[in-house]
Amino acid sequence: MQIVLPGALPDPREARELAQYLPKTAPTLFTWLSHAKPHRLAADPALSGCVPHEQWQLVARGFKPDAGQNFATGLGPLWAGQVSDSDKPVWLVELVHVAPSRDGAALIPASELAITPEQSVALFESVQPFFEEDGFALQPCDTNRWRIQPPSGHSAPVASPMLVSLSSVNEWWSQDAASRPWRRLANEVQMRWFDHPVNLARQQQGLPAINSLWLFGGARARQLHHAAPANVNIYTDLLGPLIRQDWNGWITALGQLEAQVFAPLAGQPPRQIIMTGRDAIIELTPGARRLWAQWLPGSKEAWRKWWSPQN
Repeated sequence: MQIVLPGALPDPREARELAQYLPKTAPTLFTWLSHAKPHRLAADPALSGCVPHEQWQLVARGFKPDAGQNFATGLGPLWAGQVSDSDKPVWLVELVHVAPSRDGAALIPASELAITPEQSVALFESVQPFFEEDGFALQPCDTNRWRIQPPSGHSAPVASPMLVSLSSVNEWWSQDAASRPWRRLANEVQMRWFDHPVNLARQQQGLPAINSLWLFGGARARQLHHAAPANVNIYTDLLGPLIRQDWNGWITALGQLEAQVFAPLAGQPPRQIIMTGRDAIIELTPGARRLWAQWLPGSKEAWRKWWSPQN
């Protein structure tokens, strides 16, 4: 078993303060960390176009970007499910909420919108015809995302919706001529969905409107060189508190993970634990440190060197 914990690596300053809570809040996880061998992977979202735990999933599948591609292009074939043509670029659109912000425009990804299958179908049917008129082929994929085939020659900077939600739409919204057809189409979607019955109903429920689509992907399925790893469990409980800098909420979420996930595995630790932060990935193999290493001076605190490194 592999356990992936997005948001488990706070920035160094916060990590040094939070370190004191780990032994009491998550004693099982603390034991694993104390006896684990760490391996750090480089993770720069500005270069990869995705958040670290998405990059790790692509690395686990053996994804190799082609020239001019970043890692986020691989999210197309990774999330599209069964792909019949492994040599055809796979593009996706995600249903999102976009609203004005201090920095231009902010995006809320589908994972935070509580979209129902019925809402997804109704919105799909309302825009599919005019997508075809503009040369874009649209087909369902799952509730939160649809497959799309842009016209030949489409190109634009690619970023995952999650990364865009942590930065700004303006940072990734291309203004070049090649992406002009998509900008026009995205604007049309926003106008058609402004007073769509789905969004009027969501407004009555106090939910954000599903008012736009975010385009990403472009890599081919053949670029995923490994089969999907078996028995991988991703727990995102720590990610929201880390993004919001809500450290009381982070500690609470850690305690819940201890009770629900870590403690039941105390007698049989996972094969690997993957912890990610804003720009870091640490792979841990519990029990990999040599037994005699625990007697070395400072060995019980060795985990702090990678979890909360000093500047």
